[in-house]
Amino acid sequence: MSGDNGQYFSDLPAFMNQPAESLAALDDSLRRLLQDYALREPPHDALAAEFGILIDDLEDPFQPKRLAGHFTASCWLVSADGQRLLLTHHRKLQRWLQLGGHADGDRDLARVALKEGEEESGLTGLVLDDPAIFDLDKHWIPERKDVPGHWHYDVRFVIRAVGGEAFVLSEESLDLAWRPVAEVAADPASDESMQRMANRWLAR
Repeated sequence: MSGDNGQYFSDLPAFMNQPAESLAALDDSLRRLLQDYALREPPHDALAAEFGILIDDLEDPFQPKRLAGHFTASCWLVSADGQRLLLTHHRKLQRWLQLGGHADGDRDLARVALKEGEEESGLTGLVLDDPAIFDLDKHWIPERKDVPGHWHYDVRFVIRAVGGEAFVLSEESLDLAWRPVAEVAADPASDESMQRMANRWLAR
């Protein structure tokens, strides 16, 4: 990256160069998505409200350096026919989970989910299946090395693999695997939120 200031800012991701009013529009869009989700999933209305309050925190909640907690985005990455789900054996957490990661300043969490799906799976031809939020989950991340324990406010979207299923393992994962959604729903060893999403997907 060049030391010239003009070059520096031109090298930033597009969302970092957006004017303040555009960022406000993204925040308003996320609020509407959270409100719509709360209407569809009444048991999560209080959780959706908590996510909505976090948007206005003075310390940017879309940056991972907000160690009290920050937004992340995940993808419910399904096969073209919707019958199978791509899971990662997460290197840090040592569990089979959906793909996803930090927002890193991007306030468009659907875009983050799609980007994380592409980067962690190596799949091409991924598409956002639905702009609506599929699931919300607030979970604790244990302390690791020099990073203290903190909360992840995870916003999840459905991403569909329409360009094939030949994934490429990334450094984020110990392994990747396609699993039938019905199998994940019925597996008592599945993470609680994974079972919730699997049952929600099957009932759609």
